[in-house]
Amino acid sequence: MNTPPVDTASSTDIFSSTFLIGNIGAPFVIGLAVGYFAKKMLRTMLFLGGAAVVLLFAAEYYDIINITDEKLQHAATVATEAAKSSGGFLVDRLTSITSKGVSGAGGFFVGFKMG
Repeated sequence: MNTPPVDTASSTDIFSSTFLIGNIGAPFVIGLAVGYFAKKMLRTMLFLGGAAVVLLFAAEYYDIINITDEKLQHAATVATEAAKSSGGFLVDRLTSITSKGVSGAGGFFVGFKMG
């Protein structure tokens, strides 16, 4: 019975396709998908937030409610902090996929740029 020789060098060879796909390619693609999704969701949230502000302005115009500039700025600050913390969480999680974490985070930023 002829059995093909086992390639033991592929686990230590950093230029082998097995190493590159498993340690660089897959985390990059995962980061790319997460970054693309994050950008699309951010744009959707900005659209909905803008629509809410326009509705508030219209309600204020018709004397239904009264909005102060301080309350509006406070709401914008809270929303900005929430977006920053969620973005930081995603990048931290992606950097833990591989030992170096560079390919996952790099894929996130490329996907965010593409989105």
